[in-house]
Amino acid sequence: MSSTRIDAETLRRLPKAVLHDHLDGGLRPATVVELAEAVGHTLPTTDPDELAAWYVEAANSGDLVRYIATFEHTLAVMQTREGLLRTAEEYVLDLAADGVVYGEVRYAPELNTRGGLTMREVVETVQEGLAAGMAKAAAAGTPVRVGTLLCGMRMFDRVREAADLAVAFRDAGVVGFDIAGAEDGFPPADHLDAFAHLRRESVPFTIHAGEAHGLPSIHQAVQVCGAQRIGHGVRITEDIVEGKLGRLAGWVRDRRIALEMCPTSNLQTGAATSIAEHPITALKDLGFRVTLNTDNRLVSGTTMTREMSLLVEQAGWTAEDLRTVTVNAVKSGFLPFDERNALIRDVVLPGYASVL
Repeated sequence: MSSTRIDAETLRRLPKAVLHDHLDGGLRPATVVELAEAVGHTLPTTDPDELAAWYVEAANSGDLVRYIATFEHTLAVMQTREGLLRTAEEYVLDLAADGVVYGEVRYAPELNTRGGLTMREVVETVQEGLAAGMAKAAAAGTPVRVGTLLCGMRMFDRVREAADLAVAFRDAGVVGFDIAGAEDGFPPADHLDAFAHLRRESVPFTIHAGEAHGLPSIHQAVQVCGAQRIGHGVRITEDIVEGKLGRLAGWVRDRRIALEMCPTSNLQTGAATSIAEHPITALKDLGFRVTLNTDNRLVSGTTMTREMSLLVEQAGWTAEDLRTVTVNAVKSGFLPFDERNALIRDVVLPGYASVL
């Protein structure tokens, strides 16, 4: 099937998998408005459409620090049990409506404790909301499996506490761990104790690296900390010259360490210059295990369908390319091997068969 013949409705129906998507970056604008009124938080605007536009405009700064600052308002409405339950449930339903069949949602529970909830209570509440969303999606005939990644904020001091919670909730829907936040000046090796603990307890983890900071952050994430995946990783291209891979790039490709790539978000933070020239296409062609992701759907004004559409329209991607990154994502998910295989065999491949 030629790339020019993949229309929007076909793209929406295709099965999708997303590994890199932040809970606090994907709220519905109307929900933010309603919850903000309930808790007395002042927003830039109380019109949902205007608020959605404000987020995208604010995120288009080309600066990761300013991009992260847009989360002030979503986090403000996620400090209560009611706010967390609603946003988690809606998160799942929005993925299902976008054709996502497997997703991993990440968030930092320490950022949701200002209203008096403990980190453990935050995790319990979010899991309850996610379960409610999955039940509703299944009942509507659009089942989606969502696993949770707990994040530690790399510039604060509660990373190990978040890692402990990932271990504690490993049988209750939490499938892995991540560190997030500003990369530059906060190297992943600062948190070796947390990563060593996760390895001892056999909990997989990914690390944000190679977005705002270059090859040293990727090297630390993979070779020093032992990450099984890399969040973003666009700057791995700095170790590739005229198609020849350096030692680090070769290691990442040859060991099938997945790159969680987020094209629209990377444009907004200045990590890439255009969709057409985004490294995801070249890395895919070089055999890296690239995956396609949204990062923050509200903040970036995007969906998985939109990310696919942009690559089709501006980078010449075909249905085969979309199937490849979808299979890559499921293969690299933090679910057990047999469950990933079943998703690929029973859901993803049949879903693409009708357009190939």
